[in-house]
Amino acid sequence: MAERRMFTKKITESDAFLDMPASTQALYFHLNMSADDDGFVNNPKSVQRNVGASLDDMKLLLAKKFIIAFESGIIVIKHWKMHNYIQSDRYKPTDYVEEKSQLYIDEKKAYSLDVSTMDTKCIQSVSIGKDKIGEDKIDKDIYKEAFADDQELCDMFTDYVDMRKKIKAPMTNRAVQLAIDKLNKLSKGNRDTALEILRRSVMNSWKGLYELKADKPANKPAFNTMQATNYGNMDDLEAKLLGCT
Repeated sequence: MAERRMFTKKITESDAFLDMPASTQALYFHLNMSADDDGFVNNPKSVQRNVGASLDDMKLLLAKKFIIAFESGIIVIKHWKMHNYIQSDRYKPTDYVEEKSQLYIDEKKAYSLDVSTMDTKCIQSVSIGKDKIGEDKIDKDIYKEAFADDQELCDMFTDYVDMRKKIKAPMTNRAVQLAIDKLNKLSKGNRDTALEILRRSVMNSWKGLYELKADKPANKPAFNTMQATNYGNMDDLEAKLLGCT
């Protein structure tokens, strides 16, 4: 694999590139330096961590289409062919043949996804450790299995997941599993309690699940009606209060 990498100013001095934070730009350069001779990077998470970049930096590169991500966790530099020309005697083909087969080179010499393969092989999401770049896709089988014997509870949990999306706090598969575990702990296996916990979170747009607390006792009346016996009946009490006796 060649040790030197080149960059075209058409990309690195474009408004789209320069509008990104410096940390995102730095991550892009380091991903390029770590790529193989076809522009593929098999350890984007390690590169991100080593340069002190955040997951948001990686997400931004994906959103701005400076990188393309595969379900396998591998990424490719979209404009790799515009940046680099490697002589044939120094060129080493990528090991990621399957991912490369999902791409074609467009008229601008940039990688683009072959739409005929996207539905089965490639999605704009890449797993990196416990995180995902791109839009998280929830595996509904997780909670369908957990609530297989109770459709109402399953539907209510679905409402909770949908509500989380609406408040811009979408759940990962890991978050779903943790929420199920917490619900079981809070409800102590009581179905009605679990339903009420979910219902309250959905109705109030709460991100979390919370233990049910006993309702506060109603306010005491201003006058204790038991004291009315001292006046014979309520008419006598009313008269006393009004100063008529």
